[in-house]
Amino acid sequence: MAKVTIDGKEYDTDNLPKEAIDLINSLLFVENELRRLQNQISIYNTAKVFYIQRLREFFKKE
Repeated sequence: MAKVTIDGKEYDTDNLPKEAIDLINSLLFVENELRRLQNQISIYNTAKVFYIQRLREFFKKE
């Protein structure tokens, strides 16, 4: 018996229709994908900063 909270109200998933369960599962998938993509963006931004930093060092030598 899982519970889900929407707009501050708790619902028992055993009592929800299949369509509501499918929507909850889709929402969970989207939230996980957003988290994964935000992590990837963070990694890419870190790499970008590193590459720019290395380029600055390279051009200082000239």
